[in-house]
Amino acid sequence: MTDPDLSGAIWRKSVRSGGATNCVEIAGGLPLTVAVRDSKDPAGPTLTFAFGAWDTFTAQVKGGSCNSR
Repeated sequence: MTDPDLSGAIWRKSVRSGGATNCVEIAGGLPLTVAVRDSKDPAGPTLTFAFGAWDTFTAQVKGGSCNSR
């Protein structure tokens, strides 16, 4: 599997981050992909998800299905 081209990514942090620098950023503007990175290391590694997988993940988080351990 090859890494997707993230040159067109539009990165954003949640407005709930309050301007903190230790946040997760997500990128839209990519075909069929949502990218995630650490805001402290924008040139570092990214995780990418297909739209369906991202939608499932965010729905489970919003619904309380994801528990921290």
